[in-house]
Amino acid sequence: MSSRVRAPAMDPDTLEPRTGSTYPKEFQQQVAGRKKRALGDPLGITRYGVNLVELAPGAWSSQRHWHSAEDEFVYVVSGRVTLVTDDGPQALSAGMVAGFPAGKADGHHLINEGKEPAVYLEIGDRSDADACVYPDIDMQLTSPNQGQEFQHKDGRPYRD
Repeated sequence: MSSRVRAPAMDPDTLEPRTGSTYPKEFQQQVAGRKKRALGDPLGITRYGVNLVELAPGAWSSQRHWHSAEDEFVYVVSGRVTLVTDDGPQALSAGMVAGFPAGKADGHHLINEGKEPAVYLEIGDRSDADACVYPDIDMQLTSPNQGQEFQHKDGRPYRD
């Protein structure tokens, strides 16, 4: 058997990770230590997104948020993260999962409070009708899957 992987399989390490964020500048620092590899896109997966995410120590997965029309699912592959929701923080370790149903107004994100990198899979559908709400900061995003820009909660666009 050949050691070379070919479609429909793939080695995630062959993908260049996306680092940082497209957030407005004032909200980027917390996610600067995040690396995402979009696993589904190069395999032709179009109905949902799959990202392999590595969080450096101290890094956040995102600003705390929730989606109006998109389900999200997280599986911790390695390390430990702190899941922060409206109910407060809780520790998740390798093998644990979390799910966030569309439309449930419960802001959430993950923080790596440890000393080692943490890795998790995030899976979400790609609803064009989605809006993303950031309850802790003055930011919202409508139709994120269509490349819309970040806005203040009063609808004014952010300008860097």
